[in-house]
Amino acid sequence: MTSFVHLRLHSEYSLIDGLLRIRPMLDRVAELDMPAVAITDHHNFFGLVKAYKAAESLGVKLIVGADLHVLDPHDEDRHHELCLLAQNETGYRNLMLLLSRSYQQGQYLGRPRVDRAWIREYAEGVIALSGGRQGDIGQALLNGREADARAALHDWQACFPDRFYLELQRTGRTGEEDYLHAAVALAAEHHCPVVATNDVRFLEAGEFEAHEARVCIGDGRTLDDPRRIRAYSDQQYLRSAEEMAELFSDIPEALENSVEIARRCTVSLTLGQPFLPNYPVPKEETIEAFLGRLSHEGLQRRFPEWNEQQLEPYRQRLEFELNTINQMGFPGYFLVVMDFIRWAKEQDIPVGPGRGSGAGSLVAYALEITDLDPIEYDLLFERFLNPERVSMPDFDVDFCMERRDEVIEYVAQTYGRQAVSQIITFGTMAAKAVVRDVARVQGKPYGLADRMSKLIPFEVGMTLSKALEQEEQLVQLLEEDSSAQEIWDMAVQLEGVTRNAGKHAGGVVIAPSELTDFSPIYCDEDGGGVVTQYDKNDVEEAGLVKFDFLGLRTLTIIQWAIQMIDARGETALDIDRVPLDDPEVFRMLQSGDTTAVFQLESRGMKELIKNLRPDCFEDIIALVALFRPGPLQSGMVENFIDRKHGREQLAYPDAQYQHEWLKPILEPTYGVILYQEQVMQIAQVLAGYTLGGADLLRRAMGKKKPEEMAKQRSVFEEGAAAQGIDPTLAIKIFDLVEKFAGYGFNKSHSAAYALVSYQTAWLKTHHPAEFMAAVMSSEIDNTDKLLTFRDEARRMGLTVQAPSIQSGQYAFSVDNEGQIRYGLGAIKGLGEGPISSLLAARSDGPFTSLFDLCARTDPRKVNRRALEALIKSGALDELGVERWVLLAALDDAIKGAEQVASNTAAGIDDLFGEVMATSDDADDPYHAHRGARAWSLTELLNAEKESLGSFLSGHPMEAYEAEVRKFAPRRIRELQANNQAVVAGLILDIRTIKTQRGPMAVLTLDDGSGQIEATVYNDVFTEHRDLLQKDRIVLLDGRLQVDDFNGGLAMRTKSVRSLEQARKARVSQLRLRVPSHRVDERFNTLLANTLRSAVGGQCPVVMEYVQPKGSVAVRLGGAWQVHPSDALLDELRIAVGNDAVDWVYEA
Repeated sequence: MTSFVHLRLHSEYSLIDGLLRIRPMLDRVAELDMPAVAITDHHNFFGLVKAYKAAESLGVKLIVGADLHVLDPHDEDRHHELCLLAQNETGYRNLMLLLSRSYQQGQYLGRPRVDRAWIREYAEGVIALSGGRQGDIGQALLNGREADARAALHDWQACFPDRFYLELQRTGRTGEEDYLHAAVALAAEHHCPVVATNDVRFLEAGEFEAHEARVCIGDGRTLDDPRRIRAYSDQQYLRSAEEMAELFSDIPEALENSVEIARRCTVSLTLGQPFLPNYPVPKEETIEAFLGRLSHEGLQRRFPEWNEQQLEPYRQRLEFELNTINQMGFPGYFLVVMDFIRWAKEQDIPVGPGRGSGAGSLVAYALEITDLDPIEYDLLFERFLNPERVSMPDFDVDFCMERRDEVIEYVAQTYGRQAVSQIITFGTMAAKAVVRDVARVQGKPYGLADRMSKLIPFEVGMTLSKALEQEEQLVQLLEEDSSAQEIWDMAVQLEGVTRNAGKHAGGVVIAPSELTDFSPIYCDEDGGGVVTQYDKNDVEEAGLVKFDFLGLRTLTIIQWAIQMIDARGETALDIDRVPLDDPEVFRMLQSGDTTAVFQLESRGMKELIKNLRPDCFEDIIALVALFRPGPLQSGMVENFIDRKHGREQLAYPDAQYQHEWLKPILEPTYGVILYQEQVMQIAQVLAGYTLGGADLLRRAMGKKKPEEMAKQRSVFEEGAAAQGIDPTLAIKIFDLVEKFAGYGFNKSHSAAYALVSYQTAWLKTHHPAEFMAAVMSSEIDNTDKLLTFRDEARRMGLTVQAPSIQSGQYAFSVDNEGQIRYGLGAIKGLGEGPISSLLAARSDGPFTSLFDLCARTDPRKVNRRALEALIKSGALDELGVERWVLLAALDDAIKGAEQVASNTAAGIDDLFGEVMATSDDADDPYHAHRGARAWSLTELLNAEKESLGSFLSGHPMEAYEAEVRKFAPRRIRELQANNQAVVAGLILDIRTIKTQRGPMAVLTLDDGSGQIEATVYNDVFTEHRDLLQKDRIVLLDGRLQVDDFNGGLAMRTKSVRSLEQARKARVSQLRLRVPSHRVDERFNTLLANTLRSAVGGQCPVVMEYVQPKGSVAVRLGGAWQVHPSDALLDELRIAVGNDAVDWVYEA
């Protein structure tokens, strides 16, 4: 039987090329009965651990290797290829060092390269393949430089004695045969072995086009670009040994050597064995004793007023935990986490109270790693660290979003930069993006790609196949448009392929020695942003311990709010000491007013809160655990609510099958098995499990493996019988526990997050202005969320003032009257640089005019765009000048400022010490601009919309108020339930919902007097989809009813019209009232030009000439009949005057 081993192969992790997914590729290798395979991704080991484990499970030997670009010593713009394979563990370590160095020191235009001297330095334990025609020898031979080829071969043979092979390929690419014959001759001359490779890039020949597209996506080229390098052929697929034997029947030793190399290469990776970082302890103490001492001291600090009797149960629990931690070898882990959390708190960096199961550890609480007493809330240590199942502890720590990087920097300084890094992540070609990418490289129209991408639903985990199931319009488009189908077919082949490398949001590893003993390094071109080449799962398999430094924006919000509260108050607020039983907080929660309250702000959660009516902290813990798909779909939520409010009998856990021993465990949740910890406690109390054993039971119940559950069932039954409990009852309770265990939530995590939820609710209740200002600051770049929070602040009775150049800050702030001042950072087109310049200038005193502002700020930062944004937002209104006048004066103000800057640079001081407009009236710098045309309300609001993303000074409905009432007589606040009505309003928000009958929408309509939600079902939504856009005024006809959720009104919509559509049906004429003295040739031209843009409609135009003694109306001829549009109305109001234009309706 022919034998051959593939020694050069690029997986999807090569990023610049390669389409091979690791598992399917290895399955194919196993299917072809190949004993081994090498993955030689371009300059990386990204997929190595995954491939090693998969190969091991299939009985295939994985050869560890990489393809490198070697710098040409004579031309730094050129490189050649070399393939290196690790013979043993020494070679593996040397390759890790070489790959790391290629990123840290060798990058050129963002691509890594290696120097020949580095290769010599790391050659031990490594076999080298020449790189074929792309290697330095291959290039020399193809270019007729035989002497250079011989010299290069001599150098490589000296560098890799008996470990260098000339590589031969037959993949149908230009120059391959010429190279092959020259290489075979050179090899014979210098006694150098040859080896055949297929330079594999994809699994099947039919994937060639998809691979070409993948390369073009990375290079930013189109497939038909004549300038692009066509470096690949359709023969670079995973050939069988028989195909390779046929190809190289004239050079059989090239095949034999592939097997020989595979025999020579054996690397055994030690996976799954953790290597903890070293924590320095005093010389006279062991690390175990040191941890014990700090834990007992910390416990005493937590409860300074407790006597020994009160502390005794805590000391017992502490000793048990310490013994477990020490036996499992993790004292250093706890000390490292304690160290960086303490440092963060000393630097006043907000740290979360805990996250995940770590909150169940009393040692963590004593060391101030967590801030929730685990005994008070029945949190179990064994849920975090189980002595009966050895696994790494895993503390996820939340830090303030703004300052998390400071903590990571501290860790790097403390433990050494060579030992600390963040963790790599890989971006993939996701559904929406891959469609756009493929369309671009195929040269298809942007509009088609945009349409296709927008038809793919925007939700987590969306795939192309799911999109086809959910979106009928997409199916229809593919059926009707062959170009769309071409894009789709290619996108399906590329979907999910690894595209780029990034940085994990919070994962940090700390090595006991250098990182490169465990993983190669990847970094940016400047050597910064260091990450491991193994991802978060693989890096732990490789032995490194991961610490999660997560950024939680809510902690930042709490800190900002406290800073504002402290600035206005007499005593500092300690948020950790607020009472957890404040009745006002629970009143606020029960009302469902939880917008901006951490974890409790979604619509579904608000509904759950209103039904549950929480009145104690345990209820908030339960809320966090209940609001998940499992409990919501299982009926558990309804049971919980009904039991709490006495509508269902309390039972522990079931009316038919309960036991008094379970009451203390289930009482906080009204007898419902809600938490994983309760599952563990039931097994402990009822069946005599240890908590460690109970944790294993909980995991088994979650996995639902029948054989494991049968075993656990008998253990539970026997244990219960030994406790004197009826076996039948025990099994019934076991079945109930098993049913709910699948839905059970980690109470430690729920309790820790409930504390943060409560703190935000407390702040919203007692310091609403500061809290909402902090919340709005946290979303200063997100216009939609900012608008939601601003509306919420107004609903709470808070005043939100316009941005101010005189008193505003970058972020939202609160003044002495408790009013919120809009943050300057929320103004679009401004940015941090201009704002810093403005605030620095303002520190010398308030601005007196636009001219003064321009003169005192840096014109390179506070440029025209920034100044226009400030004016349009209303931030300069306090200067006492209309916005249109300021905009008209802007050119003069900028020129004056430039003149001052020029004079100052030349050493000439301005005679008057300030910039003045060039005008006859020195007392009024705006004199020349007072005649600027005043803005209509619509123009003013649109300018605010442009600069702030929303309307601040008024409501767009105001301009149409009188007209709108002809169609919708009642304003939203005047509407009543159970009526048929026409409602007019601006669409503030639109939520589309997928249903079995197709898409429907829920609109939020606002008319300045109030808001209403309107449901638009599929038939109406499909018919009027184009009308239903944000910031559009619409008229909805439908039935009003009480919304069960919020108690307000809701509408079921039957029809939708725009204001223009309604107007067109009922308007009888457009009437203009003009003083006769204004009518001249210039006016007539202006009016004619304005009307001309709208002629062709059915609406007559009537001119009413107003004179001192009366007026006369003249109807213009039929050629001047117009379409009655909003745009025409706005233009006429500008030309004739706001009050001089009206639509006249039929009686």
